[in-house]
Amino acid sequence: MIHYLLLERVSIGSWEHLIPILIGIVISVFSISFSKRKLSLEQQQNFFKIFGWFVSLFVIAFHLYFIFFDSYDIQKDLPLYLCSFIAVLIPIFTNYRNYLIYEILVFWIIAGTLQGVITPDIEEGFPTFDYFRYWIVHLGLLIIIFYATFVFGMTPKLKSVFKSFLALQVYLILMICINWLLDSNYFYLNEKPKSASLLDYFGEWPIYILIVQLLLLPYFLVIYVPFYLSEKRMKLFRK
Repeated sequence: MIHYLLLERVSIGSWEHLIPILIGIVISVFSISFSKRKLSLEQQQNFFKIFGWFVSLFVIAFHLYFIFFDSYDIQKDLPLYLCSFIAVLIPIFTNYRNYLIYEILVFWIIAGTLQGVITPDIEEGFPTFDYFRYWIVHLGLLIIIFYATFVFGMTPKLKSVFKSFLALQVYLILMICINWLLDSNYFYLNEKPKSASLLDYFGEWPIYILIVQLLLLPYFLVIYVPFYLSEKRMKLFRK
C-alpha cells in the first residue's frame, strides 16, 4: 500500500479542501477567457494537448514514484478508480478531440469528478504527493471538459446521455472482473469510501450500488438540461 505521512484525512470544508477549489476555478475561468480572446485555434489546440499530458503524466509519475521508491499494493493503488482511469487516458481526448469520447466524458467527469471535488476522499492532506495528485486529477479533468465545451464549442446531445451511461456499464463490468481477480475495491464496488460521500445516504452494500445505477440516467439527464437550454437559446438568437 502507498505509504503516507502521519497527517490527517482531508475534511470537507477545511482550507485543504476549499483553497484548491478556488485555485481551480481561477485557472479554469482565466484559461478559457484568455484562450477565447487571445489565442489562435492552433494555440488553443496546443494548450489543450499540453494540459491533458500534464494531468496524465502527473498521475503516471505519482504511481511510478511509489512503485520504485515506496510500497505499492495493486489491490489499492492502481489507477483504476474512475477519475484516475480517465486522467491516465485523457491525452487521447485532448490530442484528437474525438466527439464520441467527449460525449462519454462530459457526463463521467461532471457527475463523478465533481462529486469527488465536493466530497474529497484524500487519505493524507497537504503537502503529500497524493494530495496534489488528487486535486490535479479532479480539478484538471473538470478544466479540460469545460475548456472543450466553452472554447471548442463541443456540446452533448440527448443520445450522448445514453452513450455515456452504456460506456459506464462497460467500465463497471471491467472493474467487477478486476476486483474479483485482485480481491480489490476499485470503483467502490465492494465497500463505500471511508470518507464522507453521497454513497453514505444510499444504504449498505450492495444496496448503494443498485441505487446509484437507478439514479445514473436521471442524474445524467439533469446534467444535460443546461446544455439543452443553451442550445435552444442559441437557436432562438439565430432566428
